Amino acid sequence: MNNNETHGFFGGLTKYGDEEFSKFLRKVFLSSLGYDDLDLSRPVIGIADTSSGYVTCHREMPQLIDAIKRGVLEAGGLPVVFPTASLPEIMMNPTSMYLRNLLAMETEELIRSQPMDGVVLVGGCDKTVPAQLMAGISAGIPFMQVVAGPMIPGKWEGKKVGACTDCRAAWAEFRGGRISEDQIKEVSGVLAPSGGTCTVMGTASTMACISEALGFAIAGSSTAAAPTGERLIAGVRTGRAIVDAVKIGLTPDRILSKSSFVNAATVLGALGGSTNAIIHLLAIARRAKIEFTLDDIAQASNSVPVIVNCKPSGTGYMDDFHNEGGVPQLIHQIKEILDLNALTMTNLNWDETLKSIPLRSPSGEGLTKVSSPVSPKGGLRVLRGNLAPQGAVIKVSAASAELLNHKGKAVVFENIDDMMARIDDPNLDVEADSVLVLKNAGPYAAGMPEAGALPIPAKIAKNGVRDMVRISDARMSGTAYGTVVLHISPESAVGGPLAIVQNGDVIVLDVENSKLEILLSSEQIAKRLEGHEVTSFLPNSHWGNVFKATVMQASEGADMDTSFLGSEL
Repeated sequence: MNNNETHGFFGGLTKYGDEEFSKFLRKVFLSSLGYDDLDLSRPVIGIADTSSGYVTCHREMPQLIDAIKRGVLEAGGLPVVFPTASLPEIMMNPTSMYLRNLLAMETEELIRSQPMDGVVLVGGCDKTVPAQLMAGISAGIPFMQVVAGPMIPGKWEGKKVGACTDCRAAWAEFRGGRISEDQIKEVSGVLAPSGGTCTVMGTASTMACISEALGFAIAGSSTAAAPTGERLIAGVRTGRAIVDAVKIGLTPDRILSKSSFVNAATVLGALGGSTNAIIHLLAIARRAKIEFTLDDIAQASNSVPVIVNCKPSGTGYMDDFHNEGGVPQLIHQIKEILDLNALTMTNLNWDETLKSIPLRSPSGEGLTKVSSPVSPKGGLRVLRGNLAPQGAVIKVSAASAELLNHKGKAVVFENIDDMMARIDDPNLDVEADSVLVLKNAGPYAAGMPEAGALPIPAKIAKNGVRDMVRISDARMSGTAYGTVVLHISPESAVGGPLAIVQNGDVIVLDVENSKLEILLSSEQIAKRLEGHEVTSFLPNSHWGNVFKATVMQASEGADMDTSFLGSEL
């Protein structure tokens, strides 16, 4: 055989010690799939499939993948679907974040080891999209992102409702005795009426919009609902676009720059998006080898007001935002402070992209003008102080304004199990102005679960209290709300100052001045830290041990640090 091509099915040959034999074997087995020489001359487009019986959000994914395949074929490519692991947020123990880096590693290696010229990564539920973006950037071949899309909202007692902000609101009302057991059962049946991700600006919707802002998703594609024809059209258009990207060799390193990430962080602020996006953006930038820090995110996200009217920062749902035109219309509104020269995987920059999308006047239902925002400042704030030397975050747009400058005595829970055991104890020494403190819930200790939005203690909730200051090294769901300080770095388990907080210590939260402090001297903190032992509650398993050996702190994106193995990726 004289086939010297190194693309398509003849790229990345299996090592048998005879290159021509490797090609011959591939042709033998590919013929069993009905592929002829014309098929084998086409660019091969891998399609990473994260559908799973455990991932309810991805219920509509088979039809979406069929649409992507159609687009690839129309553009002259050959689509090949391959499965990867999937990360269902509500089904995973201890948390899907514990497995984000594993999915990124698995997906990267499948892209590298299987013959493909480009790849479409199909995700949706919270950690799948950031893991896929990390993987695609690390693998380095042309790739594009398609998301499952948000679910459609339901109706309850005459009002529009949807997962998962309304899930949390209903559960809080039930815990506080304000709705009955029959009502909580009834509402549970209408909060998630279709396939798709949460229908608010949670982590899934935020990361979908971020993938679009970074240039990896077709403009306008991130907000179309899962069960709609628009979602399928997004798949078809992506299939066509990835073939075009392969033909011109448009790889992620050619479109990504510091400006791409500043744009994404600015969009994050305007979305009033999930705090989880901060961790993911840091990790994605690290994979791109672009210097991008927590302070960069703080500066960019605070440069804009929140103009997307979606829960939990606003009152609407993702269908409201989509009906306003989605991300392209948001970018139209804030384009003066963005770098519109940032390139996308369609080989158009954002300035060129917007020229084909006419500016619309927002109604306020899903998107507002900058002059009449949902919130006057970006939704996220980075805090520092003697409790968070490397930083912490708070979602200001979902917090109670009266608690953003607060001083209170700590009520400390040593870990998640301790919190669950005591939070509703009628003898818990807690007042409405207390500060709830959760330790040992960071990346190394617990995989960084979404436990940061601690429940309001039952004895307080029954008095009508719906919010308190809560601080931890955990995360919280992007659909959650409240005055919740998260991602405290370094985490308590590895000796961060959070480890020394005791019941009755006075905690000061001063969001205006970006401060989180405990009223102790540096000498007192150092004294209490003496003899601290590093703690982890993660499984003693193969991945558990790899994770603990490699995971970085939240302020670094909780990515994998493999430099101790002798080489830095």
